[in-house]
Amino acid sequence: MTDTKAQLRNYIQDNFIMGAAAAKFSDADSFMEHAILDSTGFLELITYLEESFGIAVGDEEMIPENLDSIDNLVAFIGRKRAA
Repeated sequence: MTDTKAQLRNYIQDNFIMGAAAAKFSDADSFMEHAILDSTGFLELITYLEESFGIAVGDEEMIPENLDSIDNLVAFIGRKRAA
């Protein structure tokens, strides 16, 4: 899962982070609380997840417990791949 974390962090930093100071967030930090992603950003993230990891994200799965941190994303991707 380390590769998945690195891939997700790189995507988020490359597409949503402005400036070096903002790039300092932990894997458990909330994207919403730290103003890393807004609603449009989450839609872009979902498209990225579907295309890059070969998973489908249903409307009912678009919740913070699945999408609001790198740790949550890694766990969600793992559950989707195991299903």
